[in-house]
Amino acid sequence: MTYYDPGSYRDPAGRILTRDNRVFRAIFEAGRTPFDQARDAGVLDRAIEQSVLLGMTEVAVDTVDGIEPAPCYVVEHPRLDFVSYPYEWCFSALKAAALFHLEFQISLLEQNFTLSDATAYNTQFVGTRPVFIDHLSIVPYVEGEPWAGQRQFAMQFLNPLLMWAKLGIAPNAWYRGSLEGIAPEDLSPLLSWKDKLSFTVMAHVVAQAKLQQRAIRGGDGNASAGKSLSAKGFEAILIGLRDYIAKLTLPTLETVWDDYETNNSYDAERRAAKHSFVSRMVQETAPSLLFDMGCNSGDYSQTALDSGASRIIGFDFDFGALERAFDRFSKRDAPVLPLWLDATNPSPAQGWASAERQSFGQRANGDAMVALAFIHHLAIARNVPLDMATDWLMSLAPTGIIEFPTKDDAMVRQLLTSRKDIFPDYTEEAFLAHVGARAKIVEQERLEGSDRLLVRYDRRT
Repeated sequence: MTYYDPGSYRDPAGRILTRDNRVFRAIFEAGRTPFDQARDAGVLDRAIEQSVLLGMTEVAVDTVDGIEPAPCYVVEHPRLDFVSYPYEWCFSALKAAALFHLEFQISLLEQNFTLSDATAYNTQFVGTRPVFIDHLSIVPYVEGEPWAGQRQFAMQFLNPLLMWAKLGIAPNAWYRGSLEGIAPEDLSPLLSWKDKLSFTVMAHVVAQAKLQQRAIRGGDGNASAGKSLSAKGFEAILIGLRDYIAKLTLPTLETVWDDYETNNSYDAERRAAKHSFVSRMVQETAPSLLFDMGCNSGDYSQTALDSGASRIIGFDFDFGALERAFDRFSKRDAPVLPLWLDATNPSPAQGWASAERQSFGQRANGDAMVALAFIHHLAIARNVPLDMATDWLMSLAPTGIIEFPTKDDAMVRQLLTSRKDIFPDYTEEAFLAHVGARAKIVEQERLEGSDRLLVRYDRRT
């Protein structure tokens, strides 16, 4: 059976389809001519060879069935390990995606092509490397046309970055609540007069906000309509944005857990034991995709990678830790992608018909999982019953490791210093019973001289 991807309904030129775990793109009559032009000009092949565009292979139209209207072409794409959304990216990931988008636009313009929009959702990550996924957004450039994606680029790339860099506010919750991004008219009042002195901010935030306000009042909110923009002028706008965004940095701030790898309750010997435990599991299971829950700066992701994991998605709530992890794996071009996750409020299914963007649970299907120094944050810090926390973690992958710190552990005691202990069921015996009821306990190891137990489970046996 062939299924339409519910997130690809907006473009009349084509749709994404899935069948038997394979990913296809149906190209309809509306998309035939621009696709022919981009393919015949070699634009698509060059971008694929440069690893900036997701690969494609043209297949017979009857490879997929029951498609209406009948497609002109069908192409197959490699399946991505994990589809992430901009509101799950850290500052460095969003910045990398923004610069990638602009560089890709500039490259296309040099070939007399452009992008029909500027949505951040058309960029995905392979490790920390961005890749463009919407082949039908690549269309011939028409001299004099205004940049149709200017407002969209500002809302989905520039404005969230400005919130981070100028206001010190992570935009993820706002972005997730408004899938189209952060509107200029919402951001502009928050910026200082000094920030607005920048030509880039003035042109893409302040001016865009005024245009929108004029439109709301019944005036002409589309000031660019009818105005000609030369290719040189368009390129200058793209280069100006690229150079401005490249200089954006995070304000210096300390986060709660960004130094956890060196500031925790166990010494180098116990850390080595944890690394060894993770390494054994990975060597024996050889996961294609491993989830590192509470990845911090990525020490155990690196161990999993060194031990044979093919690809890793790390998740953490702390942006400082994520910045360190993204920088670490970006420098090595390693197949590890650190993402932001609030485990007690993960990304929901949302958008049109609550299906356009999939929930974290719908996308979370790893081969293996490690959750080190993690479960007590759910059970103690966020009042999630221990059985529910255990069940959720074990649902992410058929095999994995969970570290359980007792109430005598220093980090758990720290969580309990400012609150009443209302967790009588938070015990090692209860935890082992919960794991054992859901899977086979393959191995367990107590970290010597500590109040922490490492447990490896396997639901497949």
